Amino acid sequence: MKEWLQLAFDRAVVRRALICMLVVGAILITINHGDAIMRGDMTTGRLLQMALTLLVPYCVSTASSVGALRAIQRQARRPE
Repeated sequence: MKEWLQLAFDRAVVRRALICMLVVGAILITINHGDAIMRGDMTTGRLLQMALTLLVPYCVSTASSVGALRAIQRQARRPE
């Protein structure tokens, strides 16, 4: 778990996840909440949903990056 967290907080992993969060999150927010944004119907509940919408691509990107980095590490340790 410690190794996983170290990789998850690596600068490159965080940067990649933040970019993914902004791009994918903005698209998802537009699809799911665009009409409410245009109407000005911004409730606390909707803002919470939007925050969670941003969190999902961040978590997916982080988990994917860490998984890929761990697979590379395992391959590097294998004797040939």
